[in-house]
Amino acid sequence: MFKCLSSDDNRQECILSGILSVNGKKVLHMERNSYYGGESASITPLDELYKRFNIPEHPPESMGRNRDWNVDLIPKFLMANGQLVKMLLYTEVTRYLDFKVVEGSYVYKGGKIYKVPSTEAEAMASKLMALLEKNRFRKFLAFVAAFDESDPKTCKDVEPSRTTMRDIYQMFELGQDVIDFTGHALALHLTDEYLDQPCQETINRIKLYSESLSRYGKSPYLYPLYGLGELPQGFARYLCVYLLFVVARCKQVICEPSYAPDHVRKLGQVVRVICILSHPIINTENANSCQIIIPQNQVNRNSDIYVCMISFAHNVAAQGKYVAIASTTVETKDPAKEVQPALDLLEPIDQKFLSVCDIYEPSDLGEESQIFISRSYDATTHFETTCQDIKDIYKRVMGVEFDFEEVKRKKNDTFGEEDK
Repeated sequence: MFKCLSSDDNRQECILSGILSVNGKKVLHMERNSYYGGESASITPLDELYKRFNIPEHPPESMGRNRDWNVDLIPKFLMANGQLVKMLLYTEVTRYLDFKVVEGSYVYKGGKIYKVPSTEAEAMASKLMALLEKNRFRKFLAFVAAFDESDPKTCKDVEPSRTTMRDIYQMFELGQDVIDFTGHALALHLTDEYLDQPCQETINRIKLYSESLSRYGKSPYLYPLYGLGELPQGFARYLCVYLLFVVARCKQVICEPSYAPDHVRKLGQVVRVICILSHPIINTENANSCQIIIPQNQVNRNSDIYVCMISFAHNVAAQGKYVAIASTTVETKDPAKEVQPALDLLEPIDQKFLSVCDIYEPSDLGEESQIFISRSYDATTHFETTCQDIKDIYKRVMGVEFDFEEVKRKKNDTFGEEDK
């Protein structure tokens, strides 16, 4: 009898299955599609992407070889020093994966994009801020880098569990534009709700960004060659279970929302537009990959707009081609119009594929049913919120927190060294 039965349709379930198997669970993967990843799959070849979005014509010859394309339906980058990298190291799935460093991280201001400054030196050189603002931001970054809640000397009378992030910004006299890119492009908050919450989490998020950036220098993000479909495929190889048909009995089931529609509730929607380009994005120094965050206040919204771009350099597109995906949380009855500020940055666009997906969360936490359901993917272009969901499900399944510090199977951390 299996202790855990997992659908292989989403990356959360695959990653969680690997973690559970390392921790002694017998796990059986079930996959209802002919490809890995479900709604978050990497689609190949290119004509399959056209079919999926009901585009009747075939890809033109200008798109290059059909088989050279691996297009993520829901793309996300990995933070180099983040939770997912640690999970991959923990489960040893890194042996099946190759990664490249994303070449740049940018933020939108006044209709243009600028490189995100996250060090004192970058802050002083940045065109995002005036000279006096640069000085204040430099001091803020120095404060964050030194901050240690266990050492009162570093806190400067700040109480980590009580002082809000709004108070911290006021302490350093930072203006709204700086607050926008700090909270949304460094700390990666989805909305401005964090401003009136205790500052500790945001400070830790900014530290994570800086630590991840310092690891490789170009940006804090990594991306797997051949697309994110390699993640669930890597876990399938790791677990080495291949079955055509099986009747299984188990004590627990882990699945994504579509498997248990009576146990979830709808939270909203996400609009995504996949764009095929024949050029890098302007003002990114001709980067072959990058992330752009458009903070909500810059476009009078309640939610950020995200852009992630990868290319032929990652074996996901034909030579000379780029794939950029714009996404945001739907707030109006015209989702396509909501991502237009991002699409304006990408012109000219060879081909667009638009989708609007419902977002679900579990209404049943699994305590009685023993059915543990993941959350739908949000609009962000990084895995940090997804990893929080994985840790939440792990706690519900195992009854204890997943603690990286207690991992016994630590190996020499050589993850991605070839990409330095």
